[in-house]
This record gives sequence, C-alpha cells and structure tokens, in this order.
Amino acid sequence: MAACPACGVENPDGSRFCNACGERFAESAPAQEVRKTVTVVFCDVTGSTALGERLDAEALRRVMMRYFDAMTQAIERHGGTVEKFIGDAVMAVFGIPTTHEDDAIRAVRAADDMREGLRSLNKELERDHGATLECRIGVNTGEVVAGDASTRQALITGDTVNVAARLEQGAAPGEVLIARSTARLVRDAAVLEQVEPLDLKGKAEPVAAHRLVAVHAGAAGTARRMDSPLVGRDRQLGQLRQAFDEVVADRVCHLFTVLGAAGVGKSRLIQEALGQLDADAMDLIF
Repeated sequence: MAACPACGVENPDGSRFCNACGERFAESAPAQEVRKTVTVVFCDVTGSTALGERLDAEALRRVMMRYFDAMTQAIERHGGTVEKFIGDAVMAVFGIPTTHEDDAIRAVRAADDMREGLRSLNKELERDHGATLECRIGVNTGEVVAGDASTRQALITGDTVNVAARLEQGAAPGEVLIARSTARLVRDAAVLEQVEPLDLKGKAEPVAAHRLVAVHAGAAGTARRMDSPLVGRDRQLGQLRQAFDEVVADRVCHLFTVLGAAGVGKSRLIQEALGQLDADAMDLIF
C-alpha cells in the first residue's frame, strides 16, 4: 500500500491516482543499471558439513553467526559492501555504491583481515564449542553490471563475479587466491606468489592467479610515478597560483577544493602546485 502525499490515504500498489482526493502519483523512474569496475571477494567455510554433524543446531548457528559477523567487520572496515550470504559463503564487493581508486587494495587488505580475523575467532570457538573453522577466499577485479539496490535487484552480475567464486573454490583451506587483474593493481603493496594457471569450471582457458602471502601496511597498491612532466594542466596550475597570490596580498585564508573522478590526477596536480609554491611560501616565512 502506498500513502498519498497529499491526503495520506493508503492506496493499492500500482495506483496512478489517489482513491480519496484524486492526487496524481508521480511515476517511478525506471531502475538504472550501470557498468562499473569493481573488485569482488568470495569467502567460504570448508568442512561445515562435518561441523554440523558434531554440533547441535543452535550451537552451529551461534558459531556461524559469529563467523559472519567477523567477516562482515573485516569487509566493512576497508570500505567494502557485503552483497549476500550464500550458505556458508560471503560475497563482498568493493566499488559499490562508492568507487575508490584503491578498491583493489582495499579488497585484498580485507581478505587478509578476514583470514587473520578467523584465526583469532577460532581461539574463542575452540574454547566455547571445541570447534574451529577454515575458509578459502577468491578475489577478482573487472567490469560488472550494477543494478539499482533500492529495487532489490541483484547488485552486480558478470563474469568477474563468476571468476571470483571459482578462485575461491580452487583455493586451499586458509588460502587467498587473487586474479591477475587484481594482482596488477596491488603489486606494490602485497607479497604474492604466482601459482599454476587454474582450470576453472566454465572457463575455456586456464586462469592465471596469485597466492596472497602478506600485505604491507599503509602501502599503495601501485607506486605512483611523480617524476614525469605534468602535461595539459597549465590552466589549473594557474588557478592555484592565483589563489596563493590572493592569500598573500589580502592576508586572509582561502579554501581551494580540487574535485574530480578517481584517477584523473588530483594528487599529481596538488603535488606539482605545492612544488612550485614551496619556495615562495618559505620566503614569506623567513
């Protein structure tokens, strides 16, 4: 039932006019679908069937809920979104609803935290239930079709999701397997070991993959090269120089905000501007 915005009377779903006052209802906009590049993480528990035979149903539920909570916290701590729970598996996506230029390394850090978080959780589960869990994780980066979450459609679909799930299935217990597309984006922040190409179900050719060994704290996924000449940004640099000159002349503070999509060169522009203004600023101080 939908409430009329004019008189508040509830009307059957799909009504175009209010049955009480005749107010015309606004037509709902069609669901929007977009293509986005995201990183998908699949995590699944191994040996859960055997665990179910050992534990009472209520005890098993408590164990699994604690597992889901620990995995969710690790994912959300790095800015990911849990899309769904599938049986014992957790599927998460980095890049929806908000895209970050470092979504790949966020996902890999989350995967490493999920693995470490489970090791910590196992100490509690061993103490409370005499049981432990093991998980396998797959990570893949690529293009997907993202639906409108407000319409309760599937959030993302595409081969990227399928490959992440297959990587998880191909991983050994306690192992994180990363697709080559993700490895390229995190190579300067993670220690990786290349594994033999995997014959994944549904894929015509073997899929290259890497095993995650460790992640360097605070390191960027790919080291930025700031030593190349900056091209095509003279106007923007001029605007920053003008703002600096106005601050000096008027003796007041200015706030200059640089906006742009991820990867367009905001950090590079700021570094170049600060490099040019540094000497002038130091002269003012001394």
